[in-house]
Amino acid sequence: MSRGNRNRVIAHAIVDGGLTAADAAARFGISRQWASTLANRYREGGDDALEPRSRKPRRSPTRTTEGMRQRILTLRTELAGAGLDDGAESIRDRLTRAGEKAPSVSTIWRILRAEGVVIPQPQKRPRSSIIRFEAVQPNETWQSDFTHWPLADGTDVEIISWLDDHSRYLVRISAHARVTGPIVVATFTSAADTHGLPASTLTDNGMVYTTRFARGGSGPNGFETLLGRLGITQKNGSPAHPQTQGKIERFHQTLKQWLRRQPPADTIQALNQQLEHFQELYNEHRPHRAINRSTPGEAYRSLPKAEPRLRHGDEHWRVRYDTVDNVGTITIRYAGRLRHLGIGRAHAGTPVILLMNGPQTLVTARHTGELLAEHIIDPGRDYQPRKRQKPLPKEGLHVNDVPEHL
Repeated sequence: MSRGNRNRVIAHAIVDGGLTAADAAARFGISRQWASTLANRYREGGDDALEPRSRKPRRSPTRTTEGMRQRILTLRTELAGAGLDDGAESIRDRLTRAGEKAPSVSTIWRILRAEGVVIPQPQKRPRSSIIRFEAVQPNETWQSDFTHWPLADGTDVEIISWLDDHSRYLVRISAHARVTGPIVVATFTSAADTHGLPASTLTDNGMVYTTRFARGGSGPNGFETLLGRLGITQKNGSPAHPQTQGKIERFHQTLKQWLRRQPPADTIQALNQQLEHFQELYNEHRPHRAINRSTPGEAYRSLPKAEPRLRHGDEHWRVRYDTVDNVGTITIRYAGRLRHLGIGRAHAGTPVILLMNGPQTLVTARHTGELLAEHIIDPGRDYQPRKRQKPLPKEGLHVNDVPEHL
């Protein structure tokens, strides 16, 4: 007998058959209270009132409030309008960091889907099928690449970025009319001046980064020479295999998504101001899935930094910009005294980048990346002559020759 029919038999036995609630309870094996309830329901609503009622709670304490639903939709609109990640995980991060009690990622996704604001995506390659490499420490590897972007009048410019492999921290980004070898050297040394030198770099095989595929037997370029002198391992991806530099490639997608939501920049200077703002947003206000929803800045500062093999005691490389004077020297202060570093009269007036590590120096031409001089400072004398420069191997280190990639 179904529950509905059983309820009707009990109610009719009491109301129409003259049984008391106690008698019906004893006969049908139920409580007296339940027998009385069935009789009262029958008197008030007839047989329809005796059908089994839903056991669903009248109120759900975990149900997302209408206010929170609207907050989620508002955040989605704001993030999309700013060109930032606007998925369920990003929305939950924003709510949590604002001190609000956020629903789960799946709940937020269902709310977005119900409102029709989720953009369907094609089936993607399973993550488990991709072999990933990630540096263990900050400054263990910096990835670099450059991409194109138009100014308001359609002029094409190039944006070069330096990204820490471990934390995704953006150590340097800038726009230029064209990215050249000297610009690679200048942006790298500028980043190193602020964040310290990395233990290695990872780039593609563009001529601004390496000449190992150049015809004619040319030697290392300025960037390769600088890395070799500093003890920094240079890694280059396999030709026609951009996945090796996947983090910087993905970063440029994020960058362009944001730039599309900004007013077009009229000049390179204006674009660089936008990039400076983006760098702050990306590093300090945008949690990243691959680093456990931390911001790149939090991840970059959470561990000790890796360093190049070449060190002098506990000293770190320092970076300074200068110009060779008319007698072929530049002046520095070392051990409390001014010292004159010999560069050569042929380089008078040349803007240079000076790197110092204790008594060791490297001087490169700012506009060409050419290594001009090295010194070991003698504390007992004022004038410091150049060291004889040792030639470097022609080719940089291929990424597949590095132990962690074997």
